[in-house]
Formats: sequence, C-alpha cells, structure tokens
Amino acid sequence: MALIAYALLPTTGWVVVLCWIATGLLAFHRPTERVVARHLLDLRYPTPRERDRLEPVWRAVTARAGVDGRAYELWIQDCDNINALAAAGHIVGVTRFSLEHLSSDHLAAVLAHELGHHVGGHAWTSLLGEWYSAPGRIGWAALRWLARHGPSIVRRLNNWVALVLVLAVGSVLIALALSYWFVLLALVVAPYPMAALSRQAELRADRYAAALGFGPMLAEVLHTMQRGNSDAQHRSVAASSGCHGSRGIIGAAGNVQTGRLVLFDRLLASHPDYHTRLHHLAPHLAGWR
Repeated sequence: MALIAYALLPTTGWVVVLCWIATGLLAFHRPTERVVARHLLDLRYPTPRERDRLEPVWRAVTARAGVDGRAYELWIQDCDNINALAAAGHIVGVTRFSLEHLSSDHLAAVLAHELGHHVGGHAWTSLLGEWYSAPGRIGWAALRWLARHGPSIVRRLNNWVALVLVLAVGSVLIALALSYWFVLLALVVAPYPMAALSRQAELRADRYAAALGFGPMLAEVLHTMQRGNSDAQHRSVAASSGCHGSRGIIGAAGNVQTGRLVLFDRLLASHPDYHTRLHHLAPHLAGWR
C-alpha cells in the first residue's frame, strides 16, 4: 500500500509510510488490545464460573514469579484443544478445553509459560512484527489471487483489452520490483529470521516456567499434546482444530512430520517441535519422577 502510494505520489509517499509506522503505537493502547483479542484472536471474557477456576491459579503463578497479576487480563478461547496464548502486552488467553480438562498444576504450568512470554517482551515483539508485516502479507495474497484468477479473467476479455491489461499490470509490477527490490527481498527473507526468533522465544518461555518450578508439569502437558498431535495425524484431522496459535503453547510446529514436513516449513515454523522442547526441558527435570 505504502509502496504504491510512493510510486504514484512521491510527495506523499513518505507520509503514508510514516503514518503506517506510527500506527504501531496502537499496540500499546489497552482498548486496542481488547479489540485484537476479541475480533482477531476470537477470545472472550470468562464466565463467572471460568473466572473462579482460572484466577486462583493465575494468582498463584504470578505470586511465585513476583509479578503483579492484576496487570494482565484473562480471556477464554472456545477451542477443543489444549492451548493458551500471550497477546499484545497484557492479554493471557486459555482455551476452554484447557480450563476444563487440565489439573490446576498443569494449568499453572501453561500459564507460567505464557507469563514468560509477557515478562520476556515476546508478546509485544510478535504483535508488532505481525502488524508491520501486514502490508506485505496483503500484497502477497493479492499476487497469489492474481496468479490464480488472472488467466480466467483475461480469457473473458477482448484480446486487445486483455493484452493492454496484462501489459499495464505487468509494467507496474516490474517497475515496483526494480525500484523497490530491497523491500521485496526483505519481505521474502524476513519471515525466516522472525520464525527463528519465535522458536527461541518459545524455548525461553519454557525455561521461565521451569525456573519457577513448573518444568515437570509443563513436560507432562507437552507429552499429552504430542500424543494428541500424533492421534490427530493418524485420523487425518488438523491438530489445531481452527484455534489461533499466536504465541500459543502449541503453535504451528507442535510435532515433526518426518518425510512430510519440508525444510522450508520447518524454517518457517513459529514453534519448535515437541522433541526439541522436551530436550531443552530435560535439565530442569533431573531427579523428578
């Protein structure tokens, strides 16, 4: 969007770019966080019964960490999976399934992991990364749509009209590619280091939970999710069940599908596979039975 504006209106192009950068400040606005939680992450406020179950566990975790738990808001995601997520700067979401099926100790381990994301600043950086990369994602989506539907649209047009349209669109795309090749290169390359940082953030959040004494419980939760992931694969059912995994404990790479998960998929995975996470948790489980 900003690139097209800059190409067509050089005088105002930088104004558009700067305005887009300034919108990132909205990520630090509490009402905006609630809009993101409700409308983008499909979260909702807990019912009184859910709050009575969730809040004592959250208070116990934050007290052990020496953190003021009142600074964060607890939300629920209607999802039939074990998962939780840290969003924006003050939101902790837990799936209804986790709330109903996890013991208090296991739920505390999951919440400690999400608290680790907040304390480590991972939730802020993740939100800003997704926010600022939105134009790039929209642009790539538009190009994919054009590649998919363009030929059928051209076939319906008069030959001369189709030729002019193809030349016009092609010229604009080539001009943008030549003029802003460095931006296009960044859009292509940036997802890989961002995914690597996300995987490291997951391991750091695991270590944070383990340092608080929740390592054994977190390992049990990961083992449970690993088994559930394998069962879902055998049934050819998506393990995510439509749940958002943004900074969630599951994420996009809960398990490695040997021979099926290609190298690029692994490099773009936001979460390490379960084997890797359990391996890094092992030092915190010494002496535990």
